[in-house]
Amino acid sequence: MKNLRPILATFLVLALAGLTVLGVFKMTGSDSSTSGGLPTESTTPVDNSKSTTPGGLPVVSATAGQAPTISAPSGAAPSELTTKDIIVGTGTEVLPTSTLTVHYTLMAWSTGKIIETSWSGQPATFPLAQVVEGWQKGLPGAKVGGRRLLVLPPSMGYGAAGSGPIGPNETLIFVVDIIGVS
Repeated sequence: MKNLRPILATFLVLALAGLTVLGVFKMTGSDSSTSGGLPTESTTPVDNSKSTTPGGLPVVSATAGQAPTISAPSGAAPSELTTKDIIVGTGTEVLPTSTLTVHYTLMAWSTGKIIETSWSGQPATFPLAQVVEGWQKGLPGAKVGGRRLLVLPPSMGYGAAGSGPIGPNETLIFVVDIIGVS
C-alpha cells in the first residue's frame, strides 16, 4: 500500500492537469520570472487544491499545512530564476536580511525526482543571506503562510560542482513553505 501512494499521487496530479487543460476546472495562476534579477509579481490560484504552471514547469499542490505534491517538469529547463506563488501568504514578509523557518522540497529538473525534503522532520531555520543565490533572490517578498515555487538555474544553485546528491549543472526545483520570518 505504501508503494501505491507515489503512483496514485502522480496519477491524480496528471489527471487534474489534464482536466485543467481541457477547461473542466477553472484555475488561475501567474508564472513570473525575474526581471533584472528581481522577482516579479505573482498571483494566487483560485482553486485551493492544485496550481497549474505553463512552459513545462511542474504542477504543485496548494494545500496549506501539507507536504506538496510536485509533478515532474517537462521540456527544457528555464535559463533564468523562475518564481511562482502557489499560495500567497498574509503574514510577515521575507526580506533579504530575514532569518526564515521553512519547510521545503527539492526536485532535480533532469530526473523529476525528489532529492530532499524537510517535511519528513522538523522545519529548517536559517538566515536567508547564508543560502544559495536562487533563494536569496527568489524568496524576498514571500510572506508567512505562503508556498513559493522556485526554479533555479545551475548558476544560482550549486553550479558545475554540484553538492552531495545534486549533480553538476543541475537545475533545481524548490517548493518552499514560509512558516516563520524574523
